[in-house]
Amino acid sequence: MMDRRAFIATIAGSLLTAPLAAEAQGPGRIWRIGLLFTGAPPPESSRGVEALRGGLRDLGYIEGRNIAFEYRWAQEGHNDQLPDLAADLVRRGVDVIVAQTTAHTQAARRATSMIPIVMGAVTDPVGSGLVSTLARPGGNVTGSSLLAPAMARKLLEFLKETFPRASRVAALVTPDDPGTVLARKEVEEAAKLIRVQLHVVEVREAKDLDRAFQAAKVARVHAVIAVPSPLFGAHHAELAQLALKHRLPAVSMETGFADAGGLMSYGTSVPDSFRRAAAYIDRILKGAKPADLPIAQPTKFELVINLKTAKALGLTIPQSLLQRADQVIE
Repeated sequence: MMDRRAFIATIAGSLLTAPLAAEAQGPGRIWRIGLLFTGAPPPESSRGVEALRGGLRDLGYIEGRNIAFEYRWAQEGHNDQLPDLAADLVRRGVDVIVAQTTAHTQAARRATSMIPIVMGAVTDPVGSGLVSTLARPGGNVTGSSLLAPAMARKLLEFLKETFPRASRVAALVTPDDPGTVLARKEVEEAAKLIRVQLHVVEVREAKDLDRAFQAAKVARVHAVIAVPSPLFGAHHAELAQLALKHRLPAVSMETGFADAGGLMSYGTSVPDSFRRAAAYIDRILKGAKPADLPIAQPTKFELVINLKTAKALGLTIPQSLLQRADQVIE
């Protein structure tokens, strides 16, 4: 028989280890999500990050209770920092990595073939070699495609319809972003079809934006199109203000651009894409494999026209285009 002293020791040991056992079984586990982004912390500075966190909250994930975030931010114009930041997330042993764009996803995939990677806003995941097919991605990458190249082509057509005399258009591009490279090709092909000459202006950092518009004016362009990139997404308000300052009609695929004073925007919501990323994370944490989760494609594209800006620039928006607009800002 167990003596009284041994019995008390056994009971005490059971009480001490019970909470640890319960935590190991799952209810007390905190999932660690690595976020690989470009920009400046805190998280509130990124609408994508806030949308992701909101989507996870809606699914029952409470920060500090059952989920935690590891943030890694590259400086604007410094994609060369992404490999080290991605490798650091891998060393930290995060459960899932959320990658902002094409460049971020490529860096994460080079860093790991084991940790699931969820794309936030990638232009063309198949064309950039990140996944095998949209239906069955294969490997450890899944998430959302923005279909930005197709949107760029359509937006240029809208610009030409609004401003038929626009025969020379400045295309603002961030040269180091792989997604921008793909979208730029689509814009160039569309420009040839509708007989628009493109003047490419490279912008690497936000401080280069004013210089870019000055260069566009010197080149005597009639209008400006911002080819999709994280830089222009983060600074769409500044883009809109500079376009008005230099009296250049400007269009963008950033859905907040027209709201911020730009002439026109056409595209899908980037925050919505990151909210969808939350659903991918949820499924992965519950056991799904990224290889089996189809890539989400946007089904709704919004055309927003700022009439106030059009009037300030002396432009008349065709009634046929206004009728197609999802929102008209007056």
